[in-house]
Amino acid sequence: SSGKIAIHESEPINVRQKLLQFISIGFDHVAPLGWDHLLFIVGMALSTFLLKRLLLLVTAFTVAHTLTLGMAMYGLIEMPANFVEPVIAFSISYVAIENIFGNQSIMRKSLIVFLFGLIHGLGFASMLKNFDMEPDSFLVTLIGFNVGVELAQIAIVICVLLTVLINKKIFPNHYRQVLIIPVSVIISIIGFWWGIERVIG
Repeated sequence: SSGKIAIHESEPINVRQKLLQFISIGFDHVAPLGWDHLLFIVGMALSTFLLKRLLLLVTAFTVAHTLTLGMAMYGLIEMPANFVEPVIAFSISYVAIENIFGNQSIMRKSLIVFLFGLIHGLGFASMLKNFDMEPDSFLVTLIGFNVGVELAQIAIVICVLLTVLINKKIFPNHYRQVLIIPVSVIISIIGFWWGIERVIG
């Protein structure tokens, strides 16, 4: 079909090859290609250095975007890109601003991340629909793509957590002023700018 990226070849690709192919595509869509999703994850990970809280946030985001990605790919839910894309951008700005000013409970923060994750899942689906997927390998490609997204997310979270912990070790009383706040300010400005661009564009 026109406008779509063909992924089939003259020889049928086996399940393992297809899975690995879409794990790579899913990973690349977050890091390094998906700057909006990447910055959201960075902003989310900057919000806490406590592993249990971070796992809760990551789980909330994962469950949410997996849910809407699957539903959108099976045609159960659809939202226009001119709604989804600006909301994704503003979600980046919101989580970053919360890092600067917010002091909400972890449950409230997890709920917010979950709600934004639902929208990010629709963004993932919009990208995945650009591929001309064969019906007999639809589920494999969907699973592979999602696994790739999760691997990228885990890699980003680990990098952010290590950076925060190192800064906390070096600047135990000022790590927020040295790292969290400046980076969050930059992320919030970028997210807001992208949001405005997507609204007026």
